[in-house]
Amino acid sequence: MIREHPAVEGAPLERPGGRAVTQLEAAHEDLVDAACERLREAVGGGRHEVRVPGDDGALRREREHAVELLAVAVDMEVHDRHSFELDGVGDAAQLRLADDVLAEIPPGCAGEDRVPLSCESRSDEPVVERGDGPPADREQRAPRDCGRCVHPAPALEMRQCPDRQLLQAHDVRLIASHELDHRAEERPPPRRRRLAVEEVPGSDEHGHGVAYEAVRVLLADPPAFTPPYDHELAAALARAGVDVELVTSRFRFGDAPEPEGYRRRELFYPLSSRLFGRSRLRLPLKVVEHPLGLASLRRLEGRLHADILHVQWLPVPELDALLFRPHLPSVLTAHDLLPRRTAHRTGLWRRLFARFDRIVVHSEGGRNTLAELGVDRERLRVIPHPVFPSDPARRDDGRTVLAFGIIRPYKGLGDAIEAVRRAGDARLLVAGDPLEPVEPYRASANGLDVEWRLGYLSQAEIDRAFGDATVAVFPYRPELDQSGALLRALGAGVPAIAYDVGGIAEPVRNFGAGRVVPAGDVAGLAEAVHEILSDPAALEQARAGANRARKELTWDAAAQAHLALYEEIM
Repeated sequence: MIREHPAVEGAPLERPGGRAVTQLEAAHEDLVDAACERLREAVGGGRHEVRVPGDDGALRREREHAVELLAVAVDMEVHDRHSFELDGVGDAAQLRLADDVLAEIPPGCAGEDRVPLSCESRSDEPVVERGDGPPADREQRAPRDCGRCVHPAPALEMRQCPDRQLLQAHDVRLIASHELDHRAEERPPPRRRRLAVEEVPGSDEHGHGVAYEAVRVLLADPPAFTPPYDHELAAALARAGVDVELVTSRFRFGDAPEPEGYRRRELFYPLSSRLFGRSRLRLPLKVVEHPLGLASLRRLEGRLHADILHVQWLPVPELDALLFRPHLPSVLTAHDLLPRRTAHRTGLWRRLFARFDRIVVHSEGGRNTLAELGVDRERLRVIPHPVFPSDPARRDDGRTVLAFGIIRPYKGLGDAIEAVRRAGDARLLVAGDPLEPVEPYRASANGLDVEWRLGYLSQAEIDRAFGDATVAVFPYRPELDQSGALLRALGAGVPAIAYDVGGIAEPVRNFGAGRVVPAGDVAGLAEAVHEILSDPAALEQARAGANRARKELTWDAAAQAHLALYEEIM
């Protein structure tokens, strides 16, 4: 509290209520100017007595908080720091605080600017009042050392302060230099970096969102087996706020899609992906380069501080079993379940699968197959393969059957040729890149209306093929889980007829997007082709099913499923 110096003589003060104060009394009692206005009266030694104006009600202060009056008397003038004393300060911490206050009060002069705090009972007072002294008497105050600064300001209390309302009188006290000099707002407690998902603010958050740092995913397709899948998944994850780095090799058969929101590095097979074309001579060089690519991937993991490693293919499983050890939470997408070349080495694949925290398959059939192999079901997740949406110009003649995709023995091109022959009035369009001799197929198609569009097809050629197709056939052998070619057809709105193998039949059956026939049943395949081509209602129903699959099997939905999976293992 502030009391008069013994040497000071001045006009009498009054208590609130009008009772005069005739002598010095206890310092913890509140003394106010009877007229409730600021007065300065000359006292001995040229000093001025300080009088603090009262409020509508008595100031409530306790003895043990005597220093707090300094926070209320913010517009006082002190011309001699020794002309007042602090009373009621009992402990050492308060004494030190008082010493700091005295040390920081600079010499003043009459007429200095005064800034009172506003409060509810005096809301009509001006915020800034200027003294009456002449401008010439005013001096600039020297800069203060804020390192030891103690000044009146709101208390550091973790209160909700929506819309930053004005301070009230009960919010005022002295604070030290290590405390905030403004009202603190409640925030959610700090959390670890999690997924980049949007959080809806509550009613008490007033629209202030909570942002999390983006998850960093290292997406690895070393042999560049599936550039379209890699691109679509990486772009969808990036749209969801994920920081994605795609690590792959040069695509040997054309231009890879341009990145959209993610980064792409070609770390694997710098020589073998550029030399020898499709010659098998590249395979020994590829084996030599593979360990170097794994080492580059390992260095990149640390440099990027990645959170998740998501592998799409293990192209050299024999070396991977010896050299590949994920150092991050890891995911493997088993596109082919057990790749054809090493499918018989089940023990090798059990060891490789065991190194990943989660295994993604595209169908319930794929999950059952790997569970029978010995993979823990708790680590298996089904994320349906999305469609590849496109809008080709529709030019089909109502009788064209499309056999689309890379031509390999397991694709069953021979069954497609025979089914078209039995179906009657039908035309066959073969569009794809042959990885086996096509002369035997040409011979078996003798006498049929067949068009061959062979080689690696650009996107424009793919669109033209689907625009010309009435229905697409997929008479595959049971060597894979899902077909990107089939999902391209559904994405273009073309119905599909497929053998019931792996997970290929699931989207066709689930969405009514065509017909499913038993594996190897050429007669059933021919009957399904005849029904779709000869019955306009059946064709329209199958096209409607393809459009339903296109709307539901989206890449954004797949990205959200992957984000939930990543969260499980982070």
